[in-house]
Amino acid sequence: MEGSKGESVFNSLNLNPQLFINEALNTVDDLVDDAFDFYQSQASAALKTEGSDRSQDLTLGISQVRALVQLGLDKRLAMWEKYCLNHCFSVPEGFSLPSNDESPGVTSINHDQDVDLDTELDLLRNKLSEVRKENIVLNQELQALERQTASSNSQISHFNEALQLYEQSSVNDMFQEMIKTASELRSKIGKMKKRRTEEAKLAKVEKVHTNGDISHHHNGFSNAKLDDIQEFLSDLKKI
Repeated sequence: MEGSKGESVFNSLNLNPQLFINEALNTVDDLVDDAFDFYQSQASAALKTEGSDRSQDLTLGISQVRALVQLGLDKRLAMWEKYCLNHCFSVPEGFSLPSNDESPGVTSINHDQDVDLDTELDLLRNKLSEVRKENIVLNQELQALERQTASSNSQISHFNEALQLYEQSSVNDMFQEMIKTASELRSKIGKMKKRRTEEAKLAKVEKVHTNGDISHHHNGFSNAKLDDIQEFLSDLKKI
């Protein structure tokens, strides 16, 4: 900026951008010094290193931490200084120093440029307003989708519960059906055994009739001995 038109403009207005930047940097350095001095005093009191061998170790450690902090801070401040000189304190094109018959605060910046800037600002405001409206609509749609998702999840949960109940009911029905079928089968087997037993008894009775045993025992009851009667009763029990 030295020797440039911008420097002459700032000098005419009793302004020095570099001086302002230097003072800001010095203020930052003072704040950093105070911060690390306070940090060291608090650390020393907390660790009780005053007057001990650990005091030098603490000082060395804090110095290394400060060096790292200062390195990053210096890079950022250098970028900030460059930005200020190139943008904040740059003289716009078309700017001219006030003439003798004008007050020091009056300049001859092109009014058409001001109009253009106002127009651009209005356009930006309108676009910002439209973006805000779209954002509101999108938020409403997002909330609606969230409600639909919650409703769908609830319906799925109810469906799963109903399906589980159905499956349990189906299992119970099948089990009851199996019990009923087993009971019927057991009853049929019992009836079949009973029928076969009766058929076997009838077959034996027919066999006795065929061989004339019953006639023999019947005709001889009056003259039969006790042993013959017991033998006859034993044959009946076997049938």
